Amino acid sequence: MIKISIVITLLLMSTNIFSQTPKKSESVSINGKTVFYEIYGEGEPLFLLHGYTQSSKSWKPYVKDYEKEYEVYLIDLTGHGKSEPFKQDLSIRSVAEDLNSLIQYLQLEQIKAIGFSFGGDVLYQLALINPFVIESMITIGAVGTWTINDFPEYLKVFNFENRDNFPWLKTSHDGDEHIKAMMDQFKNYTIKVSDEELQSIKPEVLIMIGDDDEGMDLVEVARVKKNLPKSDLWVLPNVAHGAHEGETKDEFILKSKVFLTKK
Repeated sequence: MIKISIVITLLLMSTNIFSQTPKKSESVSINGKTVFYEIYGEGEPLFLLHGYTQSSKSWKPYVKDYEKEYEVYLIDLTGHGKSEPFKQDLSIRSVAEDLNSLIQYLQLEQIKAIGFSFGGDVLYQLALINPFVIESMITIGAVGTWTINDFPEYLKVFNFENRDNFPWLKTSHDGDEHIKAMMDQFKNYTIKVSDEELQSIKPEVLIMIGDDDEGMDLVEVARVKKNLPKSDLWVLPNVAHGAHEGETKDEFILKSKVFLTKK
């Protein structure tokens, strides 16, 4: 099981705020919900998707690494950041449907994408909803199947009453109402991708995990790798959940660029 202290440290590392000016930022109505996004750089569209309880701010330190080759989209996924709070029970499928509608609103035919944790789970659902919209994707600490029911200690510690112990929440989201709605929905975090669904996924996928990520079941990782038609597996030694952060960031940037430029 994931150690809560490790998760807290990783999230703190990933929510450093960089002063960077987007070329466009906007809140739009998507499927009856307000969703916020920012755009940086020039080139093919690259979506960077954050983890649960994070926001697009977690990807700000990476914009400079991609903006010369890509038009970088930072999205506050449904219920997070500057997007409006959850008003319905959490559904990863529904979040992916909102993302798909945002892509249609932006009039993008195809994207490349990187998703961390929750963001990675959303990408697997997006690939099922709209099979050809993702050209290639990298998922970090996510294989599309995960349930909070396997980690009951999360709900005991990671809740609204303990919000002051998780300082990134206040810098990533708009007020206690927003934070409460998001943390209350954590109990509904359950998603499953079957063998048949995995076999139908069109984009090439790089599965990136740390071998110390105790939230990743290696049997499940092997199942996903076996059933994905086009996939690579990158396991980083002595690395926990945020395998793209800290000392591994430079290696991640280099390898992600190589992967995303494959034809």
